[in-house]
Amino acid sequence: MTTEPTTPPPRTTGSSFTRRGFLGLTSAAVAGVGLSACTGGGASTGSGATAAATNNLRVFTYEGDETIDLFKAQMKAFDQQAGTTTTVESLPGSGAAVYPDKLRTQLLGGKGPDVWRIWGGQIGAPFAKAKQALDLSPYYSKFGWDSKINTAAISGMTFDGVKSGVPFVSLGIGAWYNKSLLAKAGVSGPPTTYAELEAMNDKLVAVGVTPCGLGGKYGWDIMRLFEYLLEHTAGPELHDKLLTGAESWDRPEVVEAFALFKKWQDKKWLPQGALGLDPADIEPAYVQGKTAYTITGPWTEAASILSAKKNPAGFGSFELPTDQSPARHSGFVEGYMINAKSGNADKAAELIDFIVKPATQKALQVSASTVKGAEPDAKSLPLSYEWSQKYGSNPFYTIQDQAFPKKQADQYFSVQSDILQGSVTPDAAAKKMQEIVSAWAKG
Repeated sequence: MTTEPTTPPPRTTGSSFTRRGFLGLTSAAVAGVGLSACTGGGASTGSGATAAATNNLRVFTYEGDETIDLFKAQMKAFDQQAGTTTTVESLPGSGAAVYPDKLRTQLLGGKGPDVWRIWGGQIGAPFAKAKQALDLSPYYSKFGWDSKINTAAISGMTFDGVKSGVPFVSLGIGAWYNKSLLAKAGVSGPPTTYAELEAMNDKLVAVGVTPCGLGGKYGWDIMRLFEYLLEHTAGPELHDKLLTGAESWDRPEVVEAFALFKKWQDKKWLPQGALGLDPADIEPAYVQGKTAYTITGPWTEAASILSAKKNPAGFGSFELPTDQSPARHSGFVEGYMINAKSGNADKAAELIDFIVKPATQKALQVSASTVKGAEPDAKSLPLSYEWSQKYGSNPFYTIQDQAFPKKQADQYFSVQSDILQGSVTPDAAAKKMQEIVSAWAKG
């Protein structure tokens, strides 16, 4: 889910790290990696039959080496408690362009893991729809996950009404800003309506400050602006239907969103030459005082603010105002699924339950946990904590490049570029998006 037409670098968080992979590199880290590539026991067999139950478990993930010690320590603690032997295989740094295909190959080859980590949306959905992932509803009841985990996050791992995954991290996308630059423009506080946001942008430009730091290289970063504008013009119900192909994109609300998207460039609310900018370079610009804000997630506190040795008190965040009810932001979840052919389903569920206990989440230093009682540390990550308290429980729409399969996401990025380059009109862009999405929905 990256730029077209060739396979690009993975998406970044605003540093040299991948957006998703960054979770394993900072205090937003989650369960890490292991070393062994052995298949363990209880995995799916080539015949499609359920494997014989053993006390062996295998977990497949995509973290790098930075969190392996944390994760191995917790797996050892679980094994001692449960009488299991858990092996972890990792495909670090691969991102969504490689990892899901590798997982799919393992499952089809009969050597799939008992438990795997996966993103929600259209990345996790195929495993649920193919019934490779177990229906976890009985385990939700057994372990009480519904009352322990953020409801909005659970919906991100629910497909066609089936709870196919257990989310353990949920990240929302909002505006992260430099307080001194807003003050320079005479802005007393974050906007609460879309009109106020536009007025703030004009005030910033008037004092020589570029409002919003986003880059178009790879497509996904500047996409965050369009998806927000679509939420504003279409509203929650229609937006969700557009993302699934249940409603046509060839409609006034989409045309208006594309027109606003172009307006942001024309009014100089985006950096000059935004389409060619690398997110890794432009996203941290709000910390450097070069832009007033960016549209990103809580990982920016560690990646951009703390890494620059800046005081978090000089920065803030706000949910972009949509003028819609309910108020929503872009977001994504990551969680664990269980192999439907595993002979170790009960132990696998027990392992997931262990991972989503508050004590384990804290031991793994998860700062964006879905688990009640495992909120970010207010002292070490004050801005992430503030975001979690203000907006963490708000509903979210699925981030667009996770809502679409890779092919359609890449095609959208092309339309997005054409709009900003002025080679297509908003009306033509809406029609093109309908062609793209309808071809996928019909397939």
